[in-house]
Amino acid sequence: MVKGKNDKIKKHSAKALVVDDSSFMRTVLKDILLENGLSQIYEATNGKEAVEAYRKHRPDIVTMDIIMPGTNGLWAMKTILGIDPKAKIIVVTSIGQENIVEQAMKFGAKGYVKKPFEPPAIAKVVDRLLKT
Repeated sequence: MVKGKNDKIKKHSAKALVVDDSSFMRTVLKDILLENGLSQIYEATNGKEAVEAYRKHRPDIVTMDIIMPGTNGLWAMKTILGIDPKAKIIVVTSIGQENIVEQAMKFGAKGYVKKPFEPPAIAKVVDRLLKT
C-alpha cells in the first residue's frame, strides 16, 4: 500500500490497464489498484484488446496476464512496447510459468508478480514503477 504522512493512502493521478481473461482476476487487480490510489482503470480480456486499449488510453501502468485465449500477453507486450518503448508492463502470471516470465522480462516487462499473490505485492511493484 502506498502511504504518506499519517498512514493515508497517497493518490496517484495515474491510469492503469488490467489485462486478464479472468473477470475475477481483473476485478481483484482493479480493486487493489483503486485502493492504492490510481485514478482510472481500464480492462482488456486478451492481447488484441490490450493493444487497442493501450493505444486509446495510454495508461501509466499495465498489468498483463500472459496465458490467455486468442492473442496472448507476450504478443500484446511486444506490440505495446513497439508503440511505446517506455511502457511500464507488469507481468501477472501463474506459478510454474518461470520460463515465460524470463522471456517477458527480456522483451521489456518492468516487473512481475506470481499468482496467487497478496495485494501488497501488486502495490509495491506499481508504486516502484510510478516513481520511475
